[in-house]
Amino acid sequence: MKIRQNVRHFASRKALETPVVRSVAVSGLVRLHTKVFLDKADAAHRDERKAHLDAFFECTMDTYLQALTEGYSEAEAREITHIQANFDFYNHGWTEMMEFPADELEDHYDRYRDFFETWGITIDDPLGEFRDREIPAAPSTPEKLDDPEHPHAVGGFADDVYVEGPDGELRVGGQDEPEDVDVSKAVGVDEDDLEEQ
Repeated sequence: MKIRQNVRHFASRKALETPVVRSVAVSGLVRLHTKVFLDKADAAHRDERKAHLDAFFECTMDTYLQALTEGYSEAEAREITHIQANFDFYNHGWTEMMEFPADELEDHYDRYRDFFETWGITIDDPLGEFRDREIPAAPSTPEKLDDPEHPHAVGGFADDVYVEGPDGELRVGGQDEPEDVDVSKAVGVDEDDLEEQ
């Protein structure tokens, strides 16, 4: 999968790993991801998908932290959560929201098969054991699976994690974490949040 990586991703990781600001970071990251993917959705379906996406993305924050705990890099852990989301989009027929084509689902699953199997994650059950709440239902569009259109999907990157850095250069596996990460640069976190904790 092709993803981006910059200092904000590392700051968000640090915020999620810091108990005093974790809830603020989770809220910010959920809002961001829901907005990004709703912007890719058909306008007629955005409102009805919001609650589902909010709850789904909140569960993936635990997936991300668990993957980091198991030694996956920041880019790999984030990619795992994006793959989960794409499984969910596929299951609902929300093909316009997918980041890679439907014919690459199995390839992405296979790359992280050990992690996914450990935690009960399948294409049909994208959250597995990370489903710790009720995920609100949202209407599916299964007819889109017959002839899927993927206007936002980038294919051909199913064999590894490909990371576009701030310089625009594409690197396999991502970049090393900077030494001094400022948690206030995390999504949803600012210096006022840090002072209040």
